[in-house]
Amino acid sequence: MPHWTVDAPTRLAFDDVTALRVRAIAGSVAILATGETPALDITRISGQPLVVTHEDGVLTVSYEDLSWDGLLEWLRPRSHSAEMTVTVPRDCPAQVGVVAATAVLSGVTARTSVRSVSGAITLDGLAGSVDAHTVGGDVEAQNISGSVTFNSVSGDLTLAGGSLDRLDAKTVSGSVTADVHLGKPGNVRVATVSSDVALRLPADPDARVSLRSASGRVRSEFDCLSSAHSAASRSVNGTLGAGTGHISVTTLSGRVTLLRRVPHARPARDSAGNSAPPRDRAPGGPPRDGSRESPAGDGAAKAGDPWAAATGTPPTDGAAATGTPPADGAAGHDDAQTKGDAR
Repeated sequence: MPHWTVDAPTRLAFDDVTALRVRAIAGSVAILATGETPALDITRISGQPLVVTHEDGVLTVSYEDLSWDGLLEWLRPRSHSAEMTVTVPRDCPAQVGVVAATAVLSGVTARTSVRSVSGAITLDGLAGSVDAHTVGGDVEAQNISGSVTFNSVSGDLTLAGGSLDRLDAKTVSGSVTADVHLGKPGNVRVATVSSDVALRLPADPDARVSLRSASGRVRSEFDCLSSAHSAASRSVNGTLGAGTGHISVTTLSGRVTLLRRVPHARPARDSAGNSAPPRDRAPGGPPRDGSRESPAGDGAAKAGDPWAAATGTPPTDGAAATGTPPADGAAGHDDAQTKGDAR
């Protein structure tokens, strides 16, 4: 079995890698799926050396006698740190465990498992099954397809873009923010204790919906859903489309927001097929075409955007952004009646 003990910057190339296992304490880990030769590039290392093995196609990078079950024993301050990049085939399953190191995984189309104590996790363009467990590290993901399982104590989950067949998220105080398409049938199940949940779906989703909070506000932009409010809970329920999928959100004291993604309007064109120029307006005055705008201009429109209100961050094109929801009583929240708002 090929075996290396690495205590200095090193680059190793491999004929084939069919599975990857990485354990790190501090520093950074980047897993990049490419069509190039698999390789391990360690650019910085301090403290205890890394142990690298390659057996029957399985590439393992770790510390001596360190497994995920033993990672919590390494929480006391240590000087062990490494910065590494691993390139693997796209269909290579990956298992990554970190304590305080940051982890980035990109382009893998096989099963991916990542665990973190406090290190931040970034996932980009993954497909298949994604399993993320954290204690306090945040997970940010974009363009994910397949299924996502997320568990955390205080770490946040942010999903932007992509199409999910299944999302199963459980947190204690970590927020869940998702702006995604749903596959068929498309099942979403989110459970939190005290954190907020914000979901934005396409304009015409197909799912049965059940949203519930014991003491937090529950709000939906889909006016076909019915709301209920009692001393013990607030809820929004109903069916969107044929009800093929299922969206379930439950929280003890967090707020729940379900928003509808509005399709982008196509730009107006003139008789020659060219994009029409912006409408004229008098300096400081309203547009001359008679249309109506917010008196405060674009800034007021952004401030009233429901996604920005739910997530605390202005929306991006097709992507969700992390942020802390505004406190109760802020403009656009409890002072205004909205569709499907359970109080």
